[in-house]
Amino acid sequence: MIDIRRLTMDDGDTWKDIDDRFTVNSALLLSMKDGEISYTVQEIPSYVKSYAEVSAKEATEEEDMADYIDHADKTLYVAYAGNQAVGRIILKRNWNRYALIEDIAVDANHRGGGIGRRLVEQAIQWAKDGGMPGIMLETQNHNVRACRLYESCGFIIGGFDTRVYRGLHKDSTEVAIYWYLIFH
Repeated sequence: MIDIRRLTMDDGDTWKDIDDRFTVNSALLLSMKDGEISYTVQEIPSYVKSYAEVSAKEATEEEDMADYIDHADKTLYVAYAGNQAVGRIILKRNWNRYALIEDIAVDANHRGGGIGRRLVEQAIQWAKDGGMPGIMLETQNHNVRACRLYESCGFIIGGFDTRVYRGLHKDSTEVAIYWYLIFH
């Protein structure tokens, strides 16, 4: 059984131990026609990616998630299987009033069981409870599985950026995709 709850001071750092590695073997190829963004999926050479490895390089010791505890405009939900953290979603009210999913991860050994969908549903509830008009997030075209999850949850592509990841590596082929779920 999976239990999703807001992070508390008593939870410690267990939410950081999630194995977010995934295999990349395809990418979304985006196109725009008459103001509508569509995509096809293309196979690419396989490799393993982890956002935690990138985050670890950027993170500093003063990074403190205590700011996300009992805060009206930001929060962190953790999915637990027993006492083990198996998923997380970090949210905040963005400058444009949308809820922004800053991070979502499901442990590699617990994927395929609906945890990601449940975390997105928790984000939707949090945003609606906070009177926000919708939710937004950014992911890469190389994270096809995540893109398919967002689309299946009702998100649509609102835009993309072919240059943003070239700041990390000048030859990067990754494209930033901006997904939106607008409440009606």
